[in-house]
Amino acid sequence: MSSVPPLPRWADVGLLPIINLVIALLVSGLVVLAVGENPLRAIDIMLQGAFLYEGSLGYTLYYTTNFIFTGLAVSVAFHALLFNIGGEGQAYIGGLGAGLVCLALDAVLPGLVLIPLAIVAAAAFGAGWALAPAWLQAYRGSHVVITTIMFNFIAAGVMVSLLAGPLIKPGQSSPTSRRFSENAQIPDMQEILGAVGIEIARSPLNLSFVLAIAACVFVWLLIWHTRFGYAVRTLGHSPQAAAYAGIRIPRTIIAAMAVSGGLAGLMAVNEVLGVQHRLLLNFTAGYGFTGIAVSLMGRNHPIGIVLASLLFGALYQGGSELDLEFQTITRDMLLVIQGLIILFSGALAYMLNPPLARLIASLAHRPREAPA
Repeated sequence: MSSVPPLPRWADVGLLPIINLVIALLVSGLVVLAVGENPLRAIDIMLQGAFLYEGSLGYTLYYTTNFIFTGLAVSVAFHALLFNIGGEGQAYIGGLGAGLVCLALDAVLPGLVLIPLAIVAAAAFGAGWALAPAWLQAYRGSHVVITTIMFNFIAAGVMVSLLAGPLIKPGQSSPTSRRFSENAQIPDMQEILGAVGIEIARSPLNLSFVLAIAACVFVWLLIWHTRFGYAVRTLGHSPQAAAYAGIRIPRTIIAAMAVSGGLAGLMAVNEVLGVQHRLLLNFTAGYGFTGIAVSLMGRNHPIGIVLASLLFGALYQGGSELDLEFQTITRDMLLVIQGLIILFSGALAYMLNPPLARLIASLAHRPREAPA
C-alpha cells in the first residue's frame, strides 16, 4: 500500500477548509431544495441578513465574539493534545465570577475599576473550573474529555442552585439576578463610535469584540513566541519527546487547561457584562460546543479561528433571516444546516486529506514539456 504524501501547509490551512465548507453548503443546498425552495435565493438572503441589513453586521460580530473566545479555548488545549469539551461549563462559571464581582461592588466602584475586575474574575473562575479536570488528567490519568463533559453538568447545576436561591432578585420567581448598575455594563459599539461621530445601527455588539481580538494576539504570542508555548506544542506533537526534553508534563497540562478555561470564561464578558447585564440561566447557549468546530475549522490558529468565528456568526444571524423569510425553512432546519457545516468542517475535516494530498503531489511532479 502506497503511503499518503503530506499535505502542504498552504493547502491544509487554506484550501482544505474551503473545500469542506463548499461541500457542506452544497449538501445544505440539497436540503433546501428538498423542501421546495431555491438554494441560491436562500444563500442571498442569508448573506444579506448577516452583513447588509441595518444592524445585521453588529449582530454577526456579536456572535463572532463568543465563538472567538470558545474557539481559542479549544485551540490552546488542543496544542497540548488535550480535547477540552468543557468550554460551556467554564464559560458558565466565568459568568458567575464576573456576576459576583458586579453584584458585590457595582454600588461602590467606578466602571474603570469594576469592569476590569469583573473581566479578571471571569477568566479566573473559568480557569479554576478547568483545574480539576486538568489535575485528574495530569496525575490520575482520567481522560480530560470525560471529566470536562461531566463538569459542564456540574456547572449547570451550580448555576441553577445559585440563581434559584441566594442570587435571585428579591420579589421575583424567575431565576435571574438583579440588573447590574450602569457602571458595570460594557459600552456598546454604537455608543463608542457615536462619540467620535460615526453612526451605526443599534445591535448587541460591544467592546468585548476588541477584547476577543486582544485574546487572539495573546494566544498567538503565548503559543508561538514563549517557552511555555514551545512546551505546549512539544507535548502535543510527542509526549515522549517532551518528557525526554525535560518538560514537566503534568505542570504543562494543568497550565494549558487553565489558560483554556480562562479564555472560555471570557466569553461570559460579552454576554453577562455586554448584553444581559445580569446573571441568568443558559446564557452560554451552546457557544462552548460550537467553539470545537470553530477551532478545528480554523486549524487551531488565531487567524483561522477569527475567520471561522465570522462564518458561524454569519450563519447564526443570517439563519434567523431565513426563518423569517421562508415558511418552509424553520429553526429546526437551520440547526440541520449548521450541523452539516459543523460535520464537514469539524468531524470530517480531514476526510479529503488523502485524495487532495495525492492530487497536489501528482501535479507537483508532473513532467514539464521541453520548449520547442
